[in-house]
Order: sequence, then structure tokens, then C-alpha cells
Amino acid sequence: MIEDLYEYSFVIKESKIHMKSNSKEAIKAAVNEIRRNRKDLIEFISDHPEFLYRLWPINITANIKVPKIVKLMVESSKIANVGPMASVAGVLADIGLEAMLREKANVAIVENGGEIAAFTDRPIIISIFSNNPNLQNKIGFLLESKDCPIGVATSSSKTVHALSFGNADSVTVVAINASVADAAATAICNSVVGKDAERAIQRGLERAKSIEGVRGVLIVFGDKSGIWGKLPKIVKIS
Repeated sequence: MIEDLYEYSFVIKESKIHMKSNSKEAIKAAVNEIRRNRKDLIEFISDHPEFLYRLWPINITANIKVPKIVKLMVESSKIANVGPMASVAGVLADIGLEAMLREKANVAIVENGGEIAAFTDRPIIISIFSNNPNLQNKIGFLLESKDCPIGVATSSSKTVHALSFGNADSVTVVAINASVADAAATAICNSVVGKDAERAIQRGLERAKSIEGVRGVLIVFGDKSGIWGKLPKIVKIS
């Protein structure tokens, strides 16, 4: 049963965040941490504008003061070999989740622009984003305690606000956290290229296998799809 969960949504410029938890205090703590870390990131980018546009991993010199959020973005970008901004939504979701868990929340879910960081002691369904009309708002993952903590992120070549070099309708990654999932989804989506959907999907699956921390991936390209790894149970959403 999930009727006892509290929900809260808020927007900070580009960040659209939705949270669920059994604890109001956990939600409050997550909001404060997300706001503080996002502010730290904006201030860092103001001093180091190149960080915003970098499309490959970056090394931060030892003499630069680096906030927590930037360190996490740099780490995940190196794991997936993408730019640090590729994981910003996932990192903020992870930061919110960590704050919730410090408040001893039994259910803690943070969704930031479609990227999800979650922990739950009971079965909960989360929807899987896809630009494919046959799947959009129709399928989800059934998360259980054995799956958690977990990160879920989706990248798509069809999303206007996101930079992608691939052709997939959607690449949904399940990973050890949302930071890795977010960066990996970008990297995998970028590798799903070409008009031959089956070959493109296979390239994406092989890329997924090479990224540390990725548990599984679901790739959708036209009327074709491919799965690799260990995913939570996929269920229909009514």
C-alpha cells in the first residue's frame, strides 16, 4: 500500500523536481539540499563557464575549490565518457535521495526531469519515459526493496531540450545511482546510430555493457527494441 506517501513538486529554473516519501521531514531535507547544491553549481559555472559546454570528461585541478555536486558530475562523466552536464539531473536526484535517507525515510523517490533516484521498502511502480507512441505512458518498472537503492534515467534523440547524437526513440538505463544512469543513458543513446535499427540497438547494448555501474538497459528504436542486463520487472501502466 502506498496511500501514506507524501508528494511534493517544485521548479528551479530548468530543474523540475517531484518527490515522494513516507516522511515530510525527509522531503523538506531533500528540497533544502537540492536548492543548496544547485546554487553551488551555478556559482561554479559562473567562475568556470567552460564546464557548462564540455562534451567530454574534464579534470579539475587541485587548486580549484570544487563543490560536492561538481565532483559527482565529474565522476559520473568519467565513468560514461561524456561531458559533466550529461549527469546534472541525475546527480541532483541522488543528492535529494541521500538527504531523505539521512532522515530515515522508508520510501524515498526523487524524479528530476525524468531521471529517478529511489529507495523503497515496498513495491512501487515508476513510469518509463519513451517518445515512442506505442510505449509512452504505458509501461513502467515495478521497484522492490531488493532493487534499491536504484537510479533510472532515460535519454532520447527526439527530446528537444537535450543534446543527443543518436537515433534512438529512448534509452532507459538502470544503474547503481541516478548519476551513473543519467550519464550512461546519454552515452548509450549517442551510440545508437544508423538507419538499421537492429544493428544500432546492438551497438547501444554493447556500449551499455562497457559502463561500470550499469545494471541494465532498455533501448527502443522505431518498432524494434533491445534489452540487456538485470532490469526491474516491466509492467503495464493502466
